[in-house]
Amino acid sequence: MMSTIDLRPNAAVRVMFRRCKPIAGRLINKANHASPFAAHPCTIASSTASPPPFCQTIIKDSVGSRNLEATYQAKRSLRWKIRKELKNMDPIQRSHEDNAIQSLVLEAPWFKASRSLCVYISCASLREVDTSRIISEVLSNPPKEGNAQSRKKLYAPRVEDKNSNMRILKITSVDDLMANSMNILEPTLVDSDGNQREDAMQASEPVDLFILPGLAFDRSGRRLGRSGGYYDMFLKKYQDLAKEHKWKPPLLVALSYTLQIMEEGAIPVTSYDVPMDALVSPAGFTPISRAAIERCI
Repeated sequence: MMSTIDLRPNAAVRVMFRRCKPIAGRLINKANHASPFAAHPCTIASSTASPPPFCQTIIKDSVGSRNLEATYQAKRSLRWKIRKELKNMDPIQRSHEDNAIQSLVLEAPWFKASRSLCVYISCASLREVDTSRIISEVLSNPPKEGNAQSRKKLYAPRVEDKNSNMRILKITSVDDLMANSMNILEPTLVDSDGNQREDAMQASEPVDLFILPGLAFDRSGRRLGRSGGYYDMFLKKYQDLAKEHKWKPPLLVALSYTLQIMEEGAIPVTSYDVPMDALVSPAGFTPISRAAIERCI
């Protein structure tokens, strides 16, 4: 049976959150009630979006390009379908699934063993699986006595432009988050002292776990994003960086509502799409890659 986790942040976390900006401070509300970002609507992109910019540059006028366009059309159709189903999802069911998924993550050995991780900042209007409890747990978990390095490093994504460029920056408090032009919370470029935040691409130690969003997934690891290509482009760069430094590749874990899991092969993909190592849904943890299976043992 799934273990029970206290959803209420401790007193120290409450004090920390009271000092936060009003927007970022909403994280604590979700830990007690609904979503920390539920009252912070996000701008939703059109489902008719074109291929990500980093893909458009290499599409040629050929049979291959026509096949590629057919794939993107199939993706657009599936996005429209999933968005509609997410919009119609019962709020009580959504809340139950949010809690179940986060409980599974927080109790997972691969989560507990991670030393440096990236977690997306969930947005209620995008109808993403909530991550506020995960973020609260990482930020409120103090280092073990005599071991300052035992606290997990936490990174969060920051969109740089409309060309699929994204950075992953270190945060130490919800006060480090600010709404961008689309009303999505993301790390500020500098901390309260004016210092540049640590960028995962320049860090001396690897990020060993990425917790990722998406619109749809299947049990072979295929992921359907929101058409921007931001995560695919960043993950390819980071995997290349890990290989260059001879680091163990990070574990890529996607969070998914039940309705977002498709039959195997139902999600159209291209060579630019990065597969997931594992899925976490209300039904449990589904390891896909050999790396994910090994980390479950």
